[in-house]
Amino acid sequence: MKNKTIVSETFSSSNKHYFLDFKVAENNSNYIQITRSDLQQDGSYVRNRVIVFEEDFYFLVQAFSSLFQSAAYHKEQNKTTKDLFHEKQQEREHGIKSWDPEFRPREKLFNHGVSAMEDAELLAILIHSGTPNETAVDLSARILESIDGEIRKLGSLSHKELCRFSGMGLAKSSSIIAAMELGKRAYAKEIMLKRIKIATGVYVAN
Repeated sequence: MKNKTIVSETFSSSNKHYFLDFKVAENNSNYIQITRSDLQQDGSYVRNRVIVFEEDFYFLVQAFSSLFQSAAYHKEQNKTTKDLFHEKQQEREHGIKSWDPEFRPREKLFNHGVSAMEDAELLAILIHSGTPNETAVDLSARILESIDGEIRKLGSLSHKELCRFSGMGLAKSSSIIAAMELGKRAYAKEIMLKRIKIATGVYVAN
């Protein structure tokens, strides 16, 4: 029995090509094969492979998790937990939580309704949080500025396009895309109902 590939993922960068294959060996053991293929000047390829069997998957994931965590905080390795706590406290003191309650997007929406809200404030509620250097409202304003303030264009932005903004990730961009899609579906349904009412003579225009 030949080793069977269950699923594969590939990506390329310049002359380097990467292949990630989830396979089943002849003894029915699962394993991951990671291949890097480098295109040479003569048109040939040089390939290097790494194989990790299923009994080591846990250690592979744990190693990646540790690697990314260390990379994220590599500039803060000499900082104590107390230092990090004070930095987070300062972020809160300069973020939206430091604003007067009446100006915070959620509180403003609750107390005054949607008509009192700016576009950036409504979008800020969707993305929930900004960055240490920028509030969610400021981040939202940047996104809206990139589409000339035209809300309808927001619905055409992809995950990739939204994630180009510092502070945006998969979760935040998904919230925006989902909200815009709901709006599109609601509008489409309303138009359809109006057409049905007009066709049946029920609808009377104001």
